[in-house]
Amino acid sequence: MHRHPSAGIDPVLLSQLSKQVDAAIGDPDVTAMFTRVMSENLPAVAELASDGTTYLLTGDIPAMWLRDSAAQVRPYLIVCDRDPALAETLIGVFRRQVDFVTVDPYANSFKRGTEPSPHAEDRSGAGPRVWERKYEIDSLCFPLDLGHALWRITGRTDHLDERFAVAARTILDLWECELDHEKSPYFFERDHHLPTETLSRNGRGEPVGRTGMSWSAFRPSDDACVYNYNVPGNMFAAVVLGQLEVIAKEVLGDTEIAGRAATLRASISDGIETYGVVDHPTHGRVYCYETDGLGHHLIMDDANMPSLLSLPLSGYLPADDPTYLATRRLILSPENPYFYSGRCAEGIGSPHTKPNYVWPIALAVQGLTATDGDEKRRVLRLLVDTTGGTGQMHESFDVDDPTRFSRPWFSWANAMMCELVLDLAGVRLAELVATS
Repeated sequence: MHRHPSAGIDPVLLSQLSKQVDAAIGDPDVTAMFTRVMSENLPAVAELASDGTTYLLTGDIPAMWLRDSAAQVRPYLIVCDRDPALAETLIGVFRRQVDFVTVDPYANSFKRGTEPSPHAEDRSGAGPRVWERKYEIDSLCFPLDLGHALWRITGRTDHLDERFAVAARTILDLWECELDHEKSPYFFERDHHLPTETLSRNGRGEPVGRTGMSWSAFRPSDDACVYNYNVPGNMFAAVVLGQLEVIAKEVLGDTEIAGRAATLRASISDGIETYGVVDHPTHGRVYCYETDGLGHHLIMDDANMPSLLSLPLSGYLPADDPTYLATRRLILSPENPYFYSGRCAEGIGSPHTKPNYVWPIALAVQGLTATDGDEKRRVLRLLVDTTGGTGQMHESFDVDDPTRFSRPWFSWANAMMCELVLDLAGVRLAELVATS
């Protein structure tokens, strides 16, 4: 892995955090893994540019995803108020995201420059800087969330400038357009044998009814939606629209952006509660994963964030909300077709990977959203014990044999493990953002 030492956390601060973790958790294996991963994970993927931006590789793929790059820095956000150089690196990530949004808001991932992409044969209208043009509503949520968190934690507003305002208007334009997908310019087709890799109807996707939610082509897993209103993605959009409204009022002084954000948030929230809730015969009132507004609902959850499991992390509902708890019980059970259980682990997987493979990201999310400390500790220990001898989090691993896994190391999963460690040590991102 290529390392950029100047992009990492200050060693003195990391030593202090490691002592705090050791005192709170009392598990030498956890402390050692946390210390090593926090030291290595960001420098391994961050490329600092002379223009003040930071290009953040997703890990073992040489591209920058809007979603992944924000998720990869979550544990560093928690401590960046104590490390100005680290804060500058993270603001550089945000600035690069803003740049990419203005290049193409429908793209999910981007290249350093104009080098070739393995997806060049897609029929999607992708430009030369785009790695892949799978439109996912959550891809545009994450930069807004990151910009808001950086402001609240550091007190800085220089990153919330006119370029950001342009990007914010671009996101609003797209989400408003996708309230009625039939008016959208977006299309995507890939010559692939898997239906999860392309859209039907000449790249337009299956028909949907208007719901007040905003349409999405693909999920956070980069798999095509079955029904194109992704509920956890719209929930995250509702949250970040609230954040954008506050930024527009308090930082930008832009009443137009504030008003549009508030109106769209109300539309999406109403759509979620009207079309995204079902009465389950076993669990009662629960949220579905996707719907089409035409009477169809998909009952499942996927490992990637935002997910139904991650709703408290997204900020849409508290962890003790009754509907969330009912949904949580459902998706952490065999009634979720992507919940797997075996000799070594149980958790949520994805159609993106093999059956019986669970994702460390989903395990970390389970721990972070648990209200019981014992569950948090159990999940953390499971993560430490299932690296297959590599000392790295993977994309997924076999519930019966953790030495069988996909992707040798996965920067986002490493970050989520570190965030869970910090949570157990009493240092939490949501609390820091709320109180700053």
